[in-house]
Amino acid sequence: MKDNGHIPGIGTRLAQLGRTSEAHYGFVNTPVYRGSTVLFKSLDDLENNRARYTYGTAGSPTIESLESAWTALTGAAGTALSPSGLGAVALALLSALKHGDHLLMPDNVYQPTRELCGGMLARFGVETTYYDPLLGAGLERLFRPNTSTIFLESPGSQTFEVQDVPAITALARERGLTTIIDNTWATPLFFRAHEHGCDLAVEAGTKYLGGHSDLLLGLVSATARLLPALRRTYRNLAMLPGAEDCYLALRGMRTLHIRVKEAERRGLELAEWLRGQPEVRTVLHPAFPSCPGHEFWRRDFTGSTGVFSFILQPGFTRAGLAAMLDQLTLFGMGYSWGGFESLLIPFDCRAYRTATAWNPDGFVLRIQVGLEDVQDLKADLRAGFERLVRAGA
Repeated sequence: MKDNGHIPGIGTRLAQLGRTSEAHYGFVNTPVYRGSTVLFKSLDDLENNRARYTYGTAGSPTIESLESAWTALTGAAGTALSPSGLGAVALALLSALKHGDHLLMPDNVYQPTRELCGGMLARFGVETTYYDPLLGAGLERLFRPNTSTIFLESPGSQTFEVQDVPAITALARERGLTTIIDNTWATPLFFRAHEHGCDLAVEAGTKYLGGHSDLLLGLVSATARLLPALRRTYRNLAMLPGAEDCYLALRGMRTLHIRVKEAERRGLELAEWLRGQPEVRTVLHPAFPSCPGHEFWRRDFTGSTGVFSFILQPGFTRAGLAAMLDQLTLFGMGYSWGGFESLLIPFDCRAYRTATAWNPDGFVLRIQVGLEDVQDLKADLRAGFERLVRAGA
């Protein structure tokens, strides 16, 4: 992007980032470079590894375009990619941790991240302590001499607690600890993770960046202090995504701001409607005061997306829940989000939360608001609630 002294808006930036048309014979988009072997011009070049791209795992123009675009968007020093969001979490953790370290992990974290900590990281000699995501500066009392890393997920991807990120990152800087945040819900458009003190920011590009439920991708952006460790881990693991997925992510980037703003509008409208339904006890949406940590969302975030949860009134039966969900016509049941289709799934995290009590006293459902007309989504849910009541009576 040429610098003429004017600061461009986000739409202009997203339309330009990662594009070098002159390097690709004038074509607007970076082509899909598929390949493993790169040829060197001479023995001297080969012996000295003198080439812009040396092997498929070391990158390609397609991968570099996405990395550079994401680095500019997040305000980071650099970015490394992964074949999935969970892969990006693993890449970030393995870049920050070593044998004998102590890791602090929020109790509301994405369950596969929890399984990674209890499985592979435990085998590698890393001990994990789970903490109340609302602790904030009180997290200091859990520090040990070998504490090296604090992980954050704000808001939590199921129960949507919003963390006091600046308070936690300030503590970490005082002690020389590394902070990692899963910023998938907000995207860099609604929460500037590095500006709020995070060393590594993880994003599941599978979600809003891809936007169409047709790719798996993870991204980790890093500050200058953590970038060497991140790039070293990335090179050692060579777990890069496919070129086609990077191409689709670049394509998704061009409309990212339009889609997340529309997801915000639709999400807020549906959340407000749900709050008025007699079958709903509580709506857990970070933009609502009823959501734990709402004050931090109001202070630190510039928007919200289309994923949130709601708790049903107590007393409904599983048969009623099945009657509600199985016959929905617009909402599908699936674990992802950020695509064009609406999704609705129940969850129960009581079995695996260990640092905090989770007692909703009713079924809890997470909703992803897609691009269907909101009035149609309301009608689908209204019919579902009626089945819920009839079957549970």
